[in-house]
Amino acid sequence: MGSNFLSVILLFIAVASPNSGLHLRTQQKLLCLPAVKDLTAPHLTSCCYSSNVSLSCFPSSPSSAWTSLDGFAQWEEEEVASLNPAAASFEEEAGNLAHKIGKSIRRPGAMSKARVYADVNVIRPKDYWDYESLTVQWGDQEDYEVVRKVGRGKYSEVFEGINTTNNEPCVIKILKPVKKKKIKREIKILQNLCGGPNIIKLLDIVRDQQSKTPSLIFEYVNNTDFKVLYPTLTDYDIRYYIYEILKALDYCHSQGIMHRDVKPHNVMIDHEQRKLRLIDWGLAEFYHPGKEYNVRVASRYFKGPELLVDLQDYDYSLDMWSLGCMFAGMIFRKEPFFYGHDNYDQLVKIAKVLGTDELNAYLNKYRLELDPHLEALVGRHSRKPWSKFINSDNQHLVSPEALDFLDKLLRYDHQERFTAREAMAHTYFNQVRAAEAGRSCTQ
Repeated sequence: MGSNFLSVILLFIAVASPNSGLHLRTQQKLLCLPAVKDLTAPHLTSCCYSSNVSLSCFPSSPSSAWTSLDGFAQWEEEEVASLNPAAASFEEEAGNLAHKIGKSIRRPGAMSKARVYADVNVIRPKDYWDYESLTVQWGDQEDYEVVRKVGRGKYSEVFEGINTTNNEPCVIKILKPVKKKKIKREIKILQNLCGGPNIIKLLDIVRDQQSKTPSLIFEYVNNTDFKVLYPTLTDYDIRYYIYEILKALDYCHSQGIMHRDVKPHNVMIDHEQRKLRLIDWGLAEFYHPGKEYNVRVASRYFKGPELLVDLQDYDYSLDMWSLGCMFAGMIFRKEPFFYGHDNYDQLVKIAKVLGTDELNAYLNKYRLELDPHLEALVGRHSRKPWSKFINSDNQHLVSPEALDFLDKLLRYDHQERFTAREAMAHTYFNQVRAAEAGRSCTQ
């Protein structure tokens, strides 16, 4: 990667003057990265590998700012509150109540297990899922050069780069200091999923010799930011791309892996090539039946009810809820579909659509008791029909089969949700499957 790449890494570990900038010499021109303080500024959105709209981080206007990265969430809530006194009042009230809310209580006798692929990691040898024992094979950092910054996440900074040995573009994900086992988990999962349909390809793993900062090298995708792309998608486009995501999800689930962070930011689409890749496997985890997992995963607007009510023995079906939220946002042209101000309000927003009778049935089935303060915050709400969200702007994207498909994803009870394989067989995708069959016949 040479001095170019090292300069970027030093940006993470050096104590720099707030007004200083870092210049990176690329193949043909001199680029200037913002000063250190600017790299953590809230006007940058989440990881976008590249874009034919802009090859830099996308600025967000306060009115549309809703990046789901935890590091930005507080800024965005404050921004919205400052624009809307009622929202500010709500924030203050909800914030006061949030301090009083404890975790839900789970009574014994109602454990949950995945409906499909439950025993994948039980059957496979330990070295398939034991990522802590992974020995990383490091590549040569000198083979890569940074071109420009294209995004960031809570745990990484992302750059467009070039492989200097073959002049092929790539994506360089420089990892921020985190526990070694988290890095190993991401690497092991990416290696296990290598070659799977629509899974981003991990090409190399390198690290700086001095700082030991690791970087993951990925295939390049000429992505268009979803805020720009989604409003232009046709009915068929949405069917096609959701089907492509389902291929990736069914494959990773069949390999015993939950993604746990499905959202538009983590779906790269090269619309010209009609190529889709599911990225950012940093929160992904191996599924083991009966294991209790951390509920602090996924991004707020895409968190399943199981996370919001502290049900820890969740499974692959979490990804299906997140996909349902994505799908609802696409067909109703409402991003995000469930717009909670915090995790507690997120459950309120869901309950206002799916109803509280259905929520209580879910809680009773899994013997869960909400904290009384959260129960009071949720209140009582009737279920809303999906047709309520149809308007003149989105009616061309909504059909009976689209609403039926959505209804099979956005279920409180994770065991009632479609699996990825079941979802792919739904009538909503008849056209897509027919077109795919036609292409395979002509090849």
